[in-house]
Amino acid sequence: MDDTQTLYIADLWNHRIVEWKTNATSGQVIAGGNGEGNSTNQLSRPKDVIIDKKNDSLIICDSNNRRVLRWSLQGGTSGQTIIENITCWGLTMDNEGFLYVPASEGHEVRRWRVGETNGIVVAGGNGRGDRLIICDSNNRRVLRWSLQGGTSGQTIIENITCWGLTMDNEGFLYVPASEGHEVRRWRVGETNGIVVAGGNGRGDRLDQLNSPAFAFVDQHHSVFVADKNNHRVMKWMKGMSEGIIVAGGQGEGDALTQLDYPEGVIVDQLGTVYVADCNNHRIMRWKKGDTQGSIVVGGNGHGNQTNQLYYPTSLSFDQQGNLYVVDDWNQRVQKFLIEESSRN
Repeated sequence: MDDTQTLYIADLWNHRIVEWKTNATSGQVIAGGNGEGNSTNQLSRPKDVIIDKKNDSLIICDSNNRRVLRWSLQGGTSGQTIIENITCWGLTMDNEGFLYVPASEGHEVRRWRVGETNGIVVAGGNGRGDRLIICDSNNRRVLRWSLQGGTSGQTIIENITCWGLTMDNEGFLYVPASEGHEVRRWRVGETNGIVVAGGNGRGDRLDQLNSPAFAFVDQHHSVFVADKNNHRVMKWMKGMSEGIIVAGGQGEGDALTQLDYPEGVIVDQLGTVYVADCNNHRIMRWKKGDTQGSIVVGGNGHGNQTNQLYYPTSLSFDQQGNLYVVDDWNQRVQKFLIEESSRN
């Protein structure tokens, strides 16, 4: 719909775009309508149409012809192909004139400026989202494994001793590598990845890590790392050359200011850090800015009672706020309800 409340409709099965003005009793064909086909004056099952106000034209997702067309609103009788070889379902445009096109065959969204031939991937682009990404530690590789009856995996990263994996909202994969004392960020298809934390040898400086275990990436692309052998959790903000300590860092121990070989780490939207304090058999919480943590699960010595843990290694929240803990030496996963008031 434009500023005059004129409505433009992608009339899928009639292979045309129809304009309906306010209070009109019938529409007018302004693009296509010449039967299904791939000539410049034809469309084939158009699925979406938007208005390019700057150029006084329509942008049409001509789905079955695998193209995107520009069609003038000033009496245009044919369209101009501006993107080709793309199976699109919808279109949108930002206020700077960039065009965004979801492409089903690439399982991605690309951003295009007029005249570009490829566009830039801004979402997805890492294959279908119905696959597992597996840290195959002793084989020193990371595998992708289809959930659609897959019988074997595909190696996507090799020669890496990983402890855990995490993925950000743009589809980048983050892998802590204990032998390099670093965390690397990978896009599918890359052979080396980019160091985003550590990578300056083993040590306890703020620009170093010592056998990182698990990592977590927040919505700002800050990387939180369980710096296992330094008994601390580090936060590396995007683009920074060193991190800051957000939990532990007071040496190995069981005081509320300390951790003992931490492994799993997750962070909520308020910046509260939850960490599997492995050798202390407890889950600790550090609120943003706190100088010491608090015990939220365990802390009652190692054992197999419901209030005990035995070397917890990983943790996760579900959408209802339940905390799941991999209780390693008890060979179980425990579920705990963390009260909302205690999480805020």
